Amino acid sequence: MAEKTIPILPCPHIQPVVDFYTVLGFTTTYQQNSPNPYAEVERGGIRLQFFGMKKYDPTQSYSSAYIVSDGVDALYEDFRGRLKEAYGRIPARGLPRIGALRDMSFGMRQFLVSDPGGNCLRFGQPAGEDLTRAPSDTFGRAMYYAARWVDAREHLAGAAQLLDRTLAITDEQPTPVQVFEMLVMRADVAFRSDCLQEAAGFLDRARTVRLGSAEQAAVRDELRRSEEIREALLGPR
Repeated sequence: MAEKTIPILPCPHIQPVVDFYTVLGFTTTYQQNSPNPYAEVERGGIRLQFFGMKKYDPTQSYSSAYIVSDGVDALYEDFRGRLKEAYGRIPARGLPRIGALRDMSFGMRQFLVSDPGGNCLRFGQPAGEDLTRAPSDTFGRAMYYAARWVDAREHLAGAAQLLDRTLAITDEQPTPVQVFEMLVMRADVAFRSDCLQEAAGFLDRARTVRLGSAEQAAVRDELRRSEEIREALLGPR
């Protein structure tokens, strides 16, 4: 037997959602306005359906779906390129938006896309060991929980407080990689919280961290994210 799962997700208005997925390279395979708004979009093996819901608030949405890919890096770059071409920028705050690509503690390499209806799609690819326990060291543990708060719960204020406390520690010494990772994550949290001047300050601090070639390879995702945020703040350099 062959089964297939098709998420059916809510939105206040169908057309903005259909238009957004068209930008991402999806094809609309079905759409109706009455007796109830409904649409289906498809790209490769991904099929999504949407229904219109009056008085639905996208900013309060909990709707989500996880999509497993064997080429998440290429998909991420394709989506970013399409979004920039369509909007003149890469939307990273508000709705719609695309999040950072990073390796997660549960063994997946993933990024998030939130559509105009507030639906959160997680695109992931198995990447390595499933680390179900937090690291034992102070800085690794802080980043572990901060990343979970940001990506799983979108508890930005809690992540900011945790990272600020950890960055202020003076009786332990983090590695340059840990310092850079924490500063970029803190900049990302500030950016997503609309604290743009604060985000720029954390990026400036991150640029002062000296990293060797091996260390730069270890933080390739954070380096890319820092450039994404800086471009959003200042425009392309």
